[in-house]
Amino acid sequence: MSDVTPATTPSAALSRRGVVAAVPTLGALALGAAVLPSSAALATAPRDRLLPGRASMMRTVEHLVSLAPRATGTPGGRRAAEYVAERFRRAGLDEVYIEPSVSYSWEATEASLEIAGRRIRQHPVSFSFIGGPEATGRRTLGPGGLEAEVVDLGGLPLSALAGLGVAGKIVMVDLKFLTPLVALTPFMEFINDPDGGILDAQTLLSPNPYITTLPQTIDALQAAGAAGMIGVLADYFESDRYHNEYYRRSPMTIPGMWVTRREAARVRRLLAEEPTATMRMTTVRRKVVARQPIGILYGTERSPDAAPETVMVQSHHDSLGPGAVEDGTGTSQVVALAEYYGGLARRGRRSGKTLMFTTFDTHFTGYHAHMHFVDAYVKDPATPYRIVANLTIEHVAKKGRIGPDRSLQLLDEPEPRGYFENLSLPGKAMLIQALLDHDLGAATLLNATPLQPVGIPTDASFVMAAGVPTASLIAGPIYLYDEADDLDAVAQDQLVPVLRANRDIVDWMLATPSDRIGLLPAVPGLT
Repeated sequence: MSDVTPATTPSAALSRRGVVAAVPTLGALALGAAVLPSSAALATAPRDRLLPGRASMMRTVEHLVSLAPRATGTPGGRRAAEYVAERFRRAGLDEVYIEPSVSYSWEATEASLEIAGRRIRQHPVSFSFIGGPEATGRRTLGPGGLEAEVVDLGGLPLSALAGLGVAGKIVMVDLKFLTPLVALTPFMEFINDPDGGILDAQTLLSPNPYITTLPQTIDALQAAGAAGMIGVLADYFESDRYHNEYYRRSPMTIPGMWVTRREAARVRRLLAEEPTATMRMTTVRRKVVARQPIGILYGTERSPDAAPETVMVQSHHDSLGPGAVEDGTGTSQVVALAEYYGGLARRGRRSGKTLMFTTFDTHFTGYHAHMHFVDAYVKDPATPYRIVANLTIEHVAKKGRIGPDRSLQLLDEPEPRGYFENLSLPGKAMLIQALLDHDLGAATLLNATPLQPVGIPTDASFVMAAGVPTASLIAGPIYLYDEADDLDAVAQDQLVPVLRANRDIVDWMLATPSDRIGLLPAVPGLT
């Protein structure tokens, strides 16, 4: 945007905010702060009145939840993509279409587990008992099921499998969640923690639910010849409705079932009586069409001889459960920004750069849409849009904790969040300013440049790894992949502040010369 006024520097803002820590390079970041809008301008600008409000964004989330599960290749997934596309059209975008790609759906039509004649409460491990990466069809353990001895690995390392002789047996193993917030401290460039929401032991040590030991467990069990897996959700609250992603590098060809920590204690008591279990499972996997809605708002700087410079705004709309936070909230932000910039265009205010708004499919089924998109729109020299910057938005979430009785506790405060970014120094300064100006509370800036060649644990991973300068908002509440991710988990009071911050980020990406947005030139390779 062109209506940019001089800014107060981040260092000045720090003096009036309860900020706990910042990197030593903050002074250098302040050198680029002159490109930022001032706090007063942000508070009083008439354009703020054009932003959708909380009620509008919650209606988006509620509608998406009503379509759940929105899994790739299901009716809910198709309706969610069509709904987002329709919202883009209503926002007045110039071009709206759905980009198709190939992925694979999965469904367990039958699953049960018995030990010593007792039925065990369980839930199938998502994407287990498949024939291979691209295998389709129906697989079943048959009416009699798999009856086999159970070997309890418990908390022992996977290397212990070699001495246990697990070939043809069912292995019971604890799933561990990796990468608690404290593990990200080497990448933290800036911490805003006015109320101590980040720097307390429980928050720092709380695991996120999407980086786990499951891939290496699958690989180790299958290499050892195990016939099945009972996965104990040892780090989880008392729920077996954990909807894991499909890990494309570790296809799970054996059947697997989740049990809670409490149910696992019961299983272990029963195994002392009878060391065998009967597992029944039938799965169906299909080759399906993934649907990615894309909306384009053209800028004023267009040439018939070159693809327009384009700022991309993304989230994902698919889910395996209700998916209110994951990622109904992210989709609501993308739609709201499309409505905002579409409204500006109707008033004759367009940026020179083109804007692309999109929500991805296949977050849970292997990121096929993401890889297809990068091949077609980033790596292909014939791409219709030269993507010069990316904003990815995920998870406007209430903080979740595991209570003393292992129940999930939702707190009336937002889950700490962070922006992974590989932006230039002025871009880093802009992000800090946005965090402070809009009082986003417990939040960090995470330097993703060292991770760029291998990717980051967000939906932006493939775009960033392909070299696109990116800011990726993420939070990792413990319930994110669970049925508990319902409307009560949305941090509704944060929807508008987060939207305003994201609007400021897009404005900066639009106003900044494209060669000054990123910190480093493009890095080849994908995750």
